[in-house]
Amino acid sequence: MTVWDRPEPPPRPVPLDRERIVAAAIALADEGGLEAVSLRKVAARLDVGPMRLYGYISTKEELFDLMVDEVYAEILPEEQSGDWREVSRTRAHRTRQATLRHEWLADLLGGRPTLGPNALAVTEATLASFDGLADLDTVMRAVETVSAYFTGAIRREIANLRAERATGLSERDWQRASGPHVMRMLATGRFPALAKAVHDGTEVDAEASFATGLDWVLDAVAAKLARPPA
Repeated sequence: MTVWDRPEPPPRPVPLDRERIVAAAIALADEGGLEAVSLRKVAARLDVGPMRLYGYISTKEELFDLMVDEVYAEILPEEQSGDWREVSRTRAHRTRQATLRHEWLADLLGGRPTLGPNALAVTEATLASFDGLADLDTVMRAVETVSAYFTGAIRREIANLRAERATGLSERDWQRASGPHVMRMLATGRFPALAKAVHDGTEVDAEASFATGLDWVLDAVAAKLARPPA
């Protein structure tokens, strides 16, 4: 039985429910990451004894599931489009925006599917937008491909943000600090393709890079959907 299937106990003697528990856990994670979340710390924030939480949540993993599903409510668009490409693009961008608000989400993306109502609604909207365009196996591979792209891109962006905080160096500062070593290595002539990229490449910000990569992936999926079955 999942956490969503179990009824909540009566909110006595202290008013309590899963909504308040999850809100407190998300606040802790937003402040200090997933390592800042424990049932004991959540109980302390709610000013209740830790044992009170076990009537609502059995494990920290269940709490994480509830937290992720709560954030999925931010990912689900208010209006549903029937166009698969727009639905996929909206899901990707809204997932990125939600993760920038809740960085800990990057650590929980890409694993087993979340079974909460908000996550299921996002999945339903995504699959429904492909209805009638291809066989089910092709649709599933298309959805997985798009998800793999934006999950990886989001995790990379969050990793860079964390590195900036950990080192105190912005991306530009890090490039300046690393520049002499990189130039010495390129001067050896062993890395001509990398040298061309360093000297002639154009820098773009994370949002532009994310949007461009997403469009390329969507173009590839569109080409596959347009191809007649073998």
